[in-house]
Amino acid sequence: MTSPVLFPLDVGELSFEASGNALVRRTVLPSGVRVLTERVPGSRSVTVGFWVAVGSRDEVAAEAAHGSSGGHPASLGSTHFLEHLLFKGTPTRTAFDIASAFDAVGGEQNAVTAKEYTCYYAKVRDADTEMAIEVMSDMLTSSVLDPQEFETERGVILEELAMAEDDPTDVAQERLFEAVLGEHPLGRPIGGDADTIRAASRDGVMAHYQANYRPNDLVVSAAGNIDHDQLVQWLTRNLEAAGWDLGVTAHPVARRNMSAAAVMRGSELVVVERPTEQANLMIGWPGITSTDDRRVALATMNAILGGGMSSRLFQEIREKRGLAYSVYSFSSGYSDAGVFGLYAGCSPRNVAEVASLLVDEFHRLATDGVTADELRRAKGQLAGSAALALEDTDTRMSRLGRAEIGSGEFIDYEASMGMLNAVTTEQITSLAADIAARDVSLVVVGKATESALSTIVEKGNAWGTHSS
Repeated sequence: MTSPVLFPLDVGELSFEASGNALVRRTVLPSGVRVLTERVPGSRSVTVGFWVAVGSRDEVAAEAAHGSSGGHPASLGSTHFLEHLLFKGTPTRTAFDIASAFDAVGGEQNAVTAKEYTCYYAKVRDADTEMAIEVMSDMLTSSVLDPQEFETERGVILEELAMAEDDPTDVAQERLFEAVLGEHPLGRPIGGDADTIRAASRDGVMAHYQANYRPNDLVVSAAGNIDHDQLVQWLTRNLEAAGWDLGVTAHPVARRNMSAAAVMRGSELVVVERPTEQANLMIGWPGITSTDDRRVALATMNAILGGGMSSRLFQEIREKRGLAYSVYSFSSGYSDAGVFGLYAGCSPRNVAEVASLLVDEFHRLATDGVTADELRRAKGQLAGSAALALEDTDTRMSRLGRAEIGSGEFIDYEASMGMLNAVTTEQITSLAADIAARDVSLVVVGKATESALSTIVEKGNAWGTHSS
């Protein structure tokens, strides 16, 4: 398959062959439930995900949530809170029943709250797929949100947040998103913070659950040794047994607007003092959206700049100068905004030098471009890693779910390779120059002197003015 396949919300049935002779099928039930499968020849496992297109960006301050006249938007931290609570029991299963069902068959079950979706997923032997569908359907539709479990899980989440606060890299990343994206909802931390979790109420989380976990919100994707019709049958039976009326006609919820939003920088310099041995340094700019036509060029640029051991940042900062052990670049794209960033962990006495080197390397790429050899190597790296990832049913399941919830466009391996092969050195240089000209933000967690870092921020801001 050499071109993307669209997933229209008003098309009930769709099927096509994907890479490796895998069969992809998609069914939109009259109730709006969407079911996608990818049958992978030779696989003995199945990974299944239950997706809802609600994430941390959809939350609002508690007082706004309580005062809303419609839609019951979640208060800050409620999406993550609910993710935990769906594992805590239903009228027919205790939390132990849910956990032991998967342990007893050697399966894996977990969930993730992201900025734009929540996903509950499991990986089991093909013979245990029916059990996984039954248990996960029960969890998703029938959680009781027991008041005692609610308070117990509040303590668990506070410990999870405390653990993240003890990880300077996590802290740096959260602060960077806040600094780069400012008041944009994507700039908020996914899990909320200690104050929002303490303030969360069971009634508020329940309202969020009832408003957003409905048939036309649900996407189920599965990959591995799975029969599509059988999965639809199992899913339908269990959802109806839980009380969902799948006979009512409803259109699937609309996808997000994929147009880029205006982003105003929150902070240009943030220093979080911590008594750590290393300074954790991140530098970021507003990036591009997940559907931007330049996204494959961005992935290629990222590989060249800081995506591996042969990358410019790794070679210059670690191999040549020995100033850091971990150094890399990264990119995160969402429906209407994104972040492009650089990271290094280094001695506090070297933080200004390393920050300057990070910015210089990015500016050098934006000014002078990349070589044909760098482009060839980056394309090989991306093609190889994509092919290896598809050996895992987890990746294939996630690819289906993200395509359905996000862009509505499925891009198979061959199609993605065609897009990758079309990337040119000129496209990379142009994109790098565009991003480098945007407002820069610098975050350090550890020991650092703000005055020394201010000059780095000035250098980053001045490049945009000079380049124009």
